[in-house]
Amino acid sequence: MKSYFPKDFLWGGAIAANQAEGAWNVDGKGMSVADVAKFKPNVDIKDYKTQWHTGLADIKEAMETKDTVYYPKRRGIDFYNRYKEDLALFRELGFKVLRVSIAWTRIFPNGYEDKPNQAGLEFYRSLFEEMKKNNIKPLVTLSHYEMPLYLVNEYDGWVSRDVMDMFIKFGKVVMKEYKDLVKYWLTFNEIDSIFRHPFTTAGIVEEKYANKKEAEEAIYQAFHHQFVASSIITKYCHEISPDAKVGCMVTRTLTYPETCNPEDILLAQKENRENLFSSDVQVFGEYPQHVLNYWKENNFNIIMKVGDLEILKKYPVDFVSFSYYMSRVVSINGEEKEKVSGNLSTGIKNPYLEISEWGWEIDPIGFRVALIDLYDRYRKPLFVVENGIGATDKVEENGTISDDYRIQYFKSHFEQMNLAIKDGVDLMGYTSWGPIDIVSASTSQMSKRYGFIYVDADDYGKGTYKRLKKKSFYWYKKVIETNGEDLEFI
Repeated sequence: MKSYFPKDFLWGGAIAANQAEGAWNVDGKGMSVADVAKFKPNVDIKDYKTQWHTGLADIKEAMETKDTVYYPKRRGIDFYNRYKEDLALFRELGFKVLRVSIAWTRIFPNGYEDKPNQAGLEFYRSLFEEMKKNNIKPLVTLSHYEMPLYLVNEYDGWVSRDVMDMFIKFGKVVMKEYKDLVKYWLTFNEIDSIFRHPFTTAGIVEEKYANKKEAEEAIYQAFHHQFVASSIITKYCHEISPDAKVGCMVTRTLTYPETCNPEDILLAQKENRENLFSSDVQVFGEYPQHVLNYWKENNFNIIMKVGDLEILKKYPVDFVSFSYYMSRVVSINGEEKEKVSGNLSTGIKNPYLEISEWGWEIDPIGFRVALIDLYDRYRKPLFVVENGIGATDKVEENGTISDDYRIQYFKSHFEQMNLAIKDGVDLMGYTSWGPIDIVSASTSQMSKRYGFIYVDADDYGKGTYKRLKKKSFYWYKKVIETNGEDLEFI
């Protein structure tokens, strides 16, 4: 296949601190929302609403135990102690970039402290320096589902302006600390996910609010604080490191109309506009009129300080990054149709697509559509920072792991990504999600594996944690070596 990938294309992978590091209570780290996430073996793996849900009782229970069996994000894959070994494997793969996040609670354990935790600063400096030794550029997310739990309990999360100020302080501290090592930053991971799981994304416990409407108003208030924080941090980054770039990160859940019925088309258009709301704000620097109208119709009072809107307008992001896992279908007659449920949303079953064992519809052509639509809409460089498939892998007696299904998934998506570039999309890079097996975000499982590298650990934390190369490891290595030209099976 002819490759249209730029010569300086950033191939790599992506992980999050809360799903990989472990070491949840060492070296001064405080509790985060991730330390409340529980493995729920008796809940259907496709029941994502229940898997994600966290209430006041769940928080209380988590705070009273040091258990790491049913709180898997507390142990991760021990990346905190094994990062040099893992980075060596990523170097062997040929990674140009690795997306990681900085756990806020390693730097400010409760979020409010006057001085940062030195052990936390030293860990991430060591991590970034080791990446430099391996010729891997860091792409660093400031907020990836790991805000301090103290700020949830005492400040109602991002609904509070005080939390915004504390986050800005955190962001400035780490940007200044690592300006010599980090040139690519993301402010909030899947900022739009606050609609799907407000506790994990913004520390909002919905049962604290009298009704659904009040909870929704709180979500929009938290959104505003995160938008303003992103702009202020972008401004600061440009001041201290003019050659650095700051991006937004959103979930692209492409929505199709089930039929050519204009009502179906209008419904799909509505869903897509809502999906792109957060990137619209961070790119264009203003709220879309349809959102302002919605607030007015519902009598939402979103409190803004003088100067907030000017800040949003003056300091937009430099590039747009996004995750892409699946598309969805909607219909005005949706109640009568067969449904599928994935981590991101529930929609009508698309008869033209295959479905993963976790209920995610696999749509590589939709990936190309999403890339073209995003670039045409924003005219800013794009960066695919999450994409991949969760699957159950089997280790054979000889230690090999034949994951042809993963190779096929990536092959089909890379072909469409290549064609999108041919179609004129300015694409900076691509980081597969979980290039090494990590604890799943939604179900807190290890058996839902995304990686090219297998980690010998089960859902209950048992195993040697030894790293093994899957068949896909050698395939992805070849893809990177040829800059996307050779996608054939090995």
